[in-house]
Amino acid sequence: MTGKRVLVAYGSKHGATAGIAAEIGRTLREDGLDAVVLPADDVDDVRSFDAVVLGGSLYAGRWSGKARHCAERNQNYLRHRPVWLFSSGPVDSSAERHEIPPVPAVAEQMERLGAREHVTFGGSLTASTPGLLAKALVRHGKGGDFRNPERIRTWAHHISSELAEAA
Repeated sequence: MTGKRVLVAYGSKHGATAGIAAEIGRTLREDGLDAVVLPADDVDDVRSFDAVVLGGSLYAGRWSGKARHCAERNQNYLRHRPVWLFSSGPVDSSAERHEIPPVPAVAEQMERLGAREHVTFGGSLTASTPGLLAKALVRHGKGGDFRNPERIRTWAHHISSELAEAA
């Protein structure tokens, strides 16, 4: 499996999704893949990658515009390589309790790109999250960090396994 290049791109507003992408990248590298983690805005050409993992934050039921635009910019090339999508967003334990189906924009991208699968991870809204709304929510007992590193690593190992089987 060594030598396979995997792009892990993310659209993150306040850094929680970037943290998930970094964990995925670390795990893929541990599994022997050449994983590169980049902000979705910085991805103009995916042709040098054998596979792509693209993630975006969720806000008010909408997937990150940065992730969506990355998918649209690279659509013709993404259709011809393995693609996995992820979302980050619920600031509660719902992503741990049950599978959360992709929001409509993600379902549309899955169809358009022929993505293998999608997973939703918990998000993070803490006192260090920028913005008045975030701070107000945290002050009123809402939010927390609901990212589960073990679940993220398990999914990344799953991607590594699928790529190994395809090789």
